[in-house]
Amino acid sequence: MIGNKVKELLLENEDCFLIPDEKVAHVMDENPLNHALLVLSKVSYSRIPVLNRKGEIVGLIGLSHIMDAMFDLTEIDPENLNGRLVKDVMDTAIKTITLPYDIEYIMHLLVDHPFVPVVDENNCFAGIVTRREILKSVNHLAHSLESTYELNEK
Repeated sequence: MIGNKVKELLLENEDCFLIPDEKVAHVMDENPLNHALLVLSKVSYSRIPVLNRKGEIVGLIGLSHIMDAMFDLTEIDPENLNGRLVKDVMDTAIKTITLPYDIEYIMHLLVDHPFVPVVDENNCFAGIVTRREILKSVNHLAHSLESTYELNEK
């Protein structure tokens, strides 16, 4: 469990955690895999959110999903992408978070993932919280804890 004072310092920049949906590259579940390949090749994310027509996050897709779809038993064949949609290969086992943030849960998820999708009360995609933003808060904590609080050994 994270102590209250540490949590306070971690959350001082909480309003910077969210990268809003309009700034996050994403694809739709009905998009062709060719489109997802183009989007992923132009952004620096290893995976991006997949949304449905209602704006709900329904999965994540990465280059590895698309590459797996291009492989057959003997070769890499880009023709294997023809007629296939993002929803055919996306990862649907995703964890999301909502406001207010549970910093301990976010940090737990970010151990294995570069970002965590954020949804609103209607399960619509609101953006992402990245490992980078949380690490900035950890850096802030490391640099300000002793100047903010007097620490004594127990």
